[in-house]
Amino acid sequence: MDLTEQMYAAMPFTQVLGATAVTADRDEVRLRLEWTPERCTSGGLLHGGATLALADAAGGWAGFLNLPEGSSGTATTSSSTHFLRPVTAGAVEAAARVLHAGRTAIVVVVDVTDDRGRLTARVTQSQAVL
Repeated sequence: MDLTEQMYAAMPFTQVLGATAVTADRDEVRLRLEWTPERCTSGGLLHGGATLALADAAGGWAGFLNLPEGSSGTATTSSSTHFLRPVTAGAVEAAARVLHAGRTAIVVVVDVTDDRGRLTARVTQSQAVL
């Protein structure tokens, strides 16, 4: 099973979203989403919800890979998104890195960049350790 298939099995919504996995390890999770007209708002702008869903999936996977021993998973308790530039073509890539992995909480930052490497959004999320 390749990395994208593993992601789809663990998080079925990522398949509906159309995300693909680039890398996934304890240090960083990278997911990619192609721009398509069906994922846009008016004017051909990639919908913020699509961007946030991609970032949330990357952050969730990063949290899962950094769980303390004996834990079963995480649940997002807060998420803050800053949209910095519109995406009108190409693709976006979400890179998630864990800032803090404790016994009861994990904090993840996710940078979303466009095909030219420009930051389009930054998401910070807190996850409760289950």
